Amino acid sequence: MRILHIITTMDPAAGGPSESVRSLMTFQEIGYSGEVVTLDPPDAPFLKNFPFSVHALGPVRQPYGFSFRLLSWLKENVSRFDGVIINGLWTFPGLAALLMIRGRVPYMVFSHGMLDPYFKRAFPRKHMKKWVYWVLVEYWVLRGAYRVLFTTTEESQLAKQSFWLHRWKGYVVPIGCDQPTGDPVAQQEAFYQHVPQLRDQRFILFLGRIHRKKGCDLLIRAFVKHAAKDPGLHLLMVGPDQQGWSTDLKKIAADADLTNRVHWPGLLQGDVKWGSFHACEVFILPSHQENFGIAVAEAMACGKAVLLSNQVNIAPQISADGAGLMEADDQAGTDTLLERWINMPPDERTRMAAQAKATFHLRYDMQQNTGTIIRLFHPEEASSEHSAR
Repeated sequence: MRILHIITTMDPAAGGPSESVRSLMTFQEIGYSGEVVTLDPPDAPFLKNFPFSVHALGPVRQPYGFSFRLLSWLKENVSRFDGVIINGLWTFPGLAALLMIRGRVPYMVFSHGMLDPYFKRAFPRKHMKKWVYWVLVEYWVLRGAYRVLFTTTEESQLAKQSFWLHRWKGYVVPIGCDQPTGDPVAQQEAFYQHVPQLRDQRFILFLGRIHRKKGCDLLIRAFVKHAAKDPGLHLLMVGPDQQGWSTDLKKIAADADLTNRVHWPGLLQGDVKWGSFHACEVFILPSHQENFGIAVAEAMACGKAVLLSNQVNIAPQISADGAGLMEADDQAGTDTLLERWINMPPDERTRMAAQAKATFHLRYDMQQNTGTIIRLFHPEEASSEHSAR
């Protein structure tokens, strides 16, 4: 079976969708091959060394990503594929699928959390503009899709709250991440060479975009509040700052005289990123909205307990398994996450970390979940799977 993934960008700084596509393309030994088409410029450095074909048709001049080249490429090439997966909403690839793919090969839409009603509450004016596009385009893209993919039951239910006009064939399939490869000791050393101030130090890891949706301000303030209770504990804030918000966040730490305990290395990739997971004491994500959270699965794959807000859609499962802690996505809840971890006895931390790795293998191993997605293009198998209509 031959699958085409369409995504606006494969830039890892853009967040989870690009990482999801990369992981889905890793397991071609399970019986499929595939290619990726993006609107990135062909000379983008992050496109180098992918172990699969990437057709970069950019650059594009606007965030929406309108591209005649994409239309032409799909017209000439889509018949080579047995199925197509559109990754994300609100950009031109969805309309391109409606114009060039529908009726030729089945296509699915991976929503990647972009129908969460959080965005309606957080950005009401932008949501009104989306209504126009929804009625004209996006509703029809989803209605015409063979399946619309959600990563959790919670996400599939929340998606129906964003627009009262909706109709699609939903399906819940967890994503997750690859099992980590490489030498953990060597990866930790690569990390310490990149962030030498944390060698021989204990630290909490945040890894994601430095974005208001992620609750970074809640985390910095919670660390300031509880830092004196554990003087040897540091905080590592890993990720790109696309909003220029880190200046304000650093000031919060500086005003509390904690600059030397809160670290900002930017985006980490490859062995350095995996080294940060292996070296940390615990992972934290106090997000206001997270349809899945690939970094959560990556931390658990490395045997780390996770501290999550209740707006991370997989948090209830993880908490029920005993693989992490869950609290509300507000200041009190984030304070409580840190306080519970700091006060937790060492033997309970060890048990929770072991359970985190077990939960990863049970729920979030990407190879198993990739097979489920590919089988959806076989109607006789998909009919026996769980639907999320």
